[in-house]
Amino acid sequence: MAALPVYSPMLATAGTLPPPDHDDEWAYETKLDGQRCLAYLPGNGTIVLRSRSGMDITAAYPELRALRTALGGVSAVLDGEIVALDEHGHSDFERLQQRMGLADHPAEAARMRHTTPAHLMLFDVPFLGGEALIGHPYAARRAALEGLPLDSAHWSTPTAIVGHGEAALAATRAAGLEGLVCKRLDSAYLPGKRSATWVKIRHVQTVDVVIGGWLPGNGRLAGLPGALLMGIPHEGGLRYVGAVGTGFSDHERERIGELLAVAAIDECPFDPEPREPAARWALPRLVGEVRYAMRTRTGILRHPSWHRLRPDLAGEDLA
Repeated sequence: MAALPVYSPMLATAGTLPPPDHDDEWAYETKLDGQRCLAYLPGNGTIVLRSRSGMDITAAYPELRALRTALGGVSAVLDGEIVALDEHGHSDFERLQQRMGLADHPAEAARMRHTTPAHLMLFDVPFLGGEALIGHPYAARRAALEGLPLDSAHWSTPTAIVGHGEAALAATRAAGLEGLVCKRLDSAYLPGKRSATWVKIRHVQTVDVVIGGWLPGNGRLAGLPGALLMGIPHEGGLRYVGAVGTGFSDHERERIGELLAVAAIDECPFDPEPREPAARWALPRLVGEVRYAMRTRTGILRHPSWHRLRPDLAGEDLA
């Protein structure tokens, strides 16, 4: 049996709804808040799950291994998002974080499959039945995916609708969901590329940032980071975009403090160096997601609020 091709997932560009007169040229999917995953099914009863970075995460999600026989002897590469669902059926990244990083801890993963079950939401099929579909239009790939027997307690194919983008966006907002992903019906699958033919719309503005340092806390935060110094990779360096000191739970602040203590360095990773006399510097490897109101003309984030760590990303993924 021939080996399956290995892909990096196609990525969406942040943007807005397509013009109304082109609405029927687009499909709309709910934006999920989880861990991107490509599932490799060679058709021989085995399966490999890979993260966006290509890491083998199969052992972290033992409940998804049964997917290996879902298509019988048909080979496939399936693209989707691993999520943990809350009591309303919404993807909850904070819950999923308890499962992420357990690929080297199979006993813990086996225990947590019962307390925090994972679900794989499938939305594309770049390879099927020995044929690469990456050059086929989205509409054809989606039809092929929906024709597969992929519906169980631990994986499914959520609905995509064609047209009605404004209604879909309003519905996701009313339901308290993260947002919408718009995909042109004629879009090819571009492995590893961020394309304007896939557009993501979040109901709050968020951005992934690299943590390059911190400001020590005072008072009850003594010994902990009071604020994190954020950067975005730019022209081979790390451009400073501000400090975030709100939005953390006590547990998150303590955990980040532990990670920064290990990553502490003497030299500033930002270029140019921010004017923060009390700053402590860190290896620019931790990635987090922050909410913000707007950007200043110089790129500084206004009113940032911490959202979450992104252990599934590395600094180079933001370049």
